[in-house]
Amino acid sequence: MKRGRVLIAAGGLAILAAAVTLGLAACSGGTAAASPGSSSASVNPTWITPDISGTTVSVSEAVVKNDVNVHFQMPTSKGTTYFMAYEYNGKTYVRADLCVPCQSVSFTLYKGNLICDSCGTVFKATDGTGVSGACVRYPKASVPYQTVDGKIVMTQSDLITAFENTLQPGLP
Repeated sequence: MKRGRVLIAAGGLAILAAAVTLGLAACSGGTAAASPGSSSASVNPTWITPDISGTTVSVSEAVVKNDVNVHFQMPTSKGTTYFMAYEYNGKTYVRADLCVPCQSVSFTLYKGNLICDSCGTVFKATDGTGVSGACVRYPKASVPYQTVDGKIVMTQSDLITAFENTLQPGLP
């Protein structure tokens, strides 16, 4: 009789262990299983260093695809400007990276939105317009780019224009 109880207890422990494992997987929020750049993944930004040559600035397309959400800076005569490049639903976007009123230069990509890591203001990932929050009047302006030999290539003047447009309420 004692031996039967031990076997039942061991079997019960195995079932309990399986249930706990499944419960932990279900409670993880699902973000680990979501594909990067999908509508349900939460992706914090990674700092990268762009290549600056003459009037062009480039970042590795492979790095953006791998990291999903990157940001970089470019020095100018007026000071440092900040930008983000990210993958969302198979498309690459490049935008000015500044939440003007709160001065943040860090946005998490989550469920089709860019969320300011300082004030929590939400912007649409697809067009940079504000959705909710204190800094919603300052959309993230888009930067035109070309993909050349595995690099996302932008001009310094287009980057500066996008950054300056982000400093003003509304899009131009």
